[in-house]
Amino acid sequence: MKTITTFLAATLAIGASSMAIASDDEAVTIGGVAMENSSTSTAFEAVKKKLGKWEGQMTQSITGAVFDVSYEYRLTSGGNTITETIIEDGVEMLSTYTDQNGELVVKHYCALGTEPVFKVAEVSDASMSIALDQESSGLHKEHHSFVTDMKWTMDASDPNAMVFENSVLLDGEITNNRAELKRSM
Repeated sequence: MKTITTFLAATLAIGASSMAIASDDEAVTIGGVAMENSSTSTAFEAVKKKLGKWEGQMTQSITGAVFDVSYEYRLTSGGNTITETIIEDGVEMLSTYTDQNGELVVKHYCALGTEPVFKVAEVSDASMSIALDQESSGLHKEHHSFVTDMKWTMDASDPNAMVFENSVLLDGEITNNRAELKRSM
């Protein structure tokens, strides 16, 4: 009985702390010190619309392969950063979304071993596209394989559906990938 009571208390504590972390409407304090929320750009707000887990299948143009994918977006760092855990064909990667000087900066930690940095190319109510920030990334097509751009298009009739597209430079050859996704949670 004591084990069950301890388990239930721990579960409630974890659930309560998760709810406190997930809310971005309240001021965040650590040790009584208020933390500033500095991520408020239009593009950051567009990424916040994707919070949750998305699943579907991706088609890779270079091989024609179709494989399972999932993308989970979480608000963290007091509401200042969104992390995206990516799983494509069983391979996990990570991207971060945060504002610097009022502009969204996206960093992708890729299975190709590169870490491209992106700037917003276009943002609207229905879509957002980002393109490689060559200066910040330091990647060169002659020497590296890397993601060059990404685009998300929300389904106007279903807020729980979107299309994700990206282009990847693989050994000097561009491959275009497309995934149709549904929010699963």
